[in-house]
This record gives sequence, structure tokens and C-alpha cells, in this order.
Amino acid sequence: MYNSFQSGLKFLNYFFTASNGKGHGTHSPFIFHFINKVLDDKTHYPEYDKVEALRSELLRNKNVLNLRDLGAGSAKAVSSRRTIASIARLAAKPKKYGQLLFRIVKAYQPSIILELGTSLGITSSYLSLGKPGSKFITMEGAESVASIARENLRKMQLQNATLIEGNFDDTLFSVLNDITTVDFVFIDGNHRREPTERYFQQLLAKAGNDSIFIFDDIHWSAEMEQAWQNIKNNPSVQCTIDLFFIGIVFFRKEFKEKQHFIIRY
Repeated sequence: MYNSFQSGLKFLNYFFTASNGKGHGTHSPFIFHFINKVLDDKTHYPEYDKVEALRSELLRNKNVLNLRDLGAGSAKAVSSRRTIASIARLAAKPKKYGQLLFRIVKAYQPSIILELGTSLGITSSYLSLGKPGSKFITMEGAESVASIARENLRKMQLQNATLIEGNFDDTLFSVLNDITTVDFVFIDGNHRREPTERYFQQLLAKAGNDSIFIFDDIHWSAEMEQAWQNIKNNPSVQCTIDLFFIGIVFFRKEFKEKQHFIIRY
């Protein structure tokens, strides 16, 4: 894990060197649409208010959970005892990125959505609401967190959501055995190189031309940066977009050669 000073320097370098996404005449129609109609979509969808009301409620919740972190831990909190409010503040994706995930799902309408790392269910809600008719499976390793998340998914009335509890090393194989494809996946758990690359390879076996993989915290540590680089280099990957806090992977064969974009967001 990078310290806060190193992380700050990396973000500043990203911010001042990344493209705004609009200056490349070589964009494919797909990437042009993604940047202009999804990434830069300023519409305020009503689903945003519903999810942010849940976040606000959780930010006021001072109940304490005992955590057993199965991944690389939190970048900002090390205690095994944390309030629900602190998890909502530090572990949940900010609304900017949760809402982007919602827009991606809404734009491309994946039939099967998978999330590795439910946390309290905030991002899960955004993903589920992006296409209520999808089959949405979210996975969480921490038992106490999964219990709260399950209640939140029920409270949000997410009829398409199924929560699978347990270590991804034990549960991912059986989940993938029960589905035909992975149309969209958000990987937000176990921020280490080897598990990240292993999960990618398992998921890749179920990927199709239109699948979208999104990795959280790709610059969280040197390990995660190496995992991201190796994923980019995989022969099946045709295009990636680096937004610093998340990395987006496309497999579409319409790209005649690999394209990698770093876009300011």
C-alpha cells in the first residue's frame, strides 16, 4: 500500500497528464459514445437520490462491527472494530463513481452482473438499479458486513440481487459454475496482485465480446499497479480506460489494435 504522500503524488501526476478524453481523432465509435454519453452524462437520475439516502442513513449509524478482513485491508483504517458510519465513509465508493457504475450498467444493459466486494451495499444498489431486470450477484467476505448489506439490499427492494457470503477463493468458482456469462463485473475486494489476477483469469473464462470488467483501486499499491498492467497486457483485452481510482476493461473485437486511455475524471 502506498502512503498518503505517495498516493497524493501519483494522483497529481495522473491529474495533470491525463487526457480529457475528447482530443483523440482515433476514437472508435464505441469509445466516443462511452466518453460523451456515459462518462460525461450530467443527467441527475432519480435512482441517485434513493441510493444516497441509504448512504446518509449509514453515515449516521454508530453501531460497531467486528471485522475479519480477508483482503489487503483498508487504505485508511486498520482497526478490526469499526462503526458502520466509518465503513460507509471510508470503504464505500464515493457517489461520483457509484453513479458512473450505474450509468455504465444503464447504458449497456448487461444481463448478468457480478460484484466482488459488497461492503454495505451502496455500490451494489447502484449496480442493481442500473438494470433491475438483470441477474445481479454480489459477494462479500466479511460476515458482519454481509449481514448489514443483506438488510440494506432488502430495504432498497432490489429484487434482482443475490448476496453470496464467504471468501472469494471459496465462493467464486461455484458462482461462475452457475452462470453462463459475466456481462459486467466490478472487482472491489482483496487488493493484492495475485488474487486480483487469479480472479481476472477465472472471470475471463466467462467473458464475451461485450463484457465489461471494472477494477477498483488500480493505483492503491505497487502490487495493484502491476496487476493492472498485466491485465492490460492480456491478449483478450482490447481496450482499457484508467480513471485513476478505477480501471475499465473492454474485450470488443471491433478494436483493430489495443487501445489504452488515461482520462481525467
